Amino acid sequence: MDIKDFIIRLIVALLAGLCIGFERQWRHKSAGLKTNMLVSAGSAIFVLLSVRFSELNTDVDVTRIVAQVVTGVGFLGAGVIFREGTNVHGLTSAATIWCSAAIGCVAATGFYLETFVCTLLVIIVNVVINPIDNWLKDRKS
Repeated sequence: MDIKDFIIRLIVALLAGLCIGFERQWRHKSAGLKTNMLVSAGSAIFVLLSVRFSELNTDVDVTRIVAQVVTGVGFLGAGVIFREGTNVHGLTSAATIWCSAAIGCVAATGFYLETFVCTLLVIIVNVVINPIDNWLKDRKS
């Protein structure tokens, strides 16, 4: 992978995070534009680093870095989850951060169509499913 591929993959990850983060920021959620962009880019950077290492040394297992990204992002997600009495807030933001990290990893591998599809699906879930989710919650009372 040359520097051009590195930059393109990183920019694709940033754009995916931007799209997801825009939706979250629009809805005034705790993890918005910058958070999702940085999570996606950071995940991509770690994967790109491991890909570069694997090109230099065949003993490098690229999947180990991806596994560590999953663990590290879990820590970030835990930071946006709040409990107030019996209510829990921030689970969707935490899940969205987790998805942004995964999408950053996908972008870093050069799977651009897959990155687009995953980004679109996360946005669809957050936008389209939200009214159904609210209706189901309101039904309880």
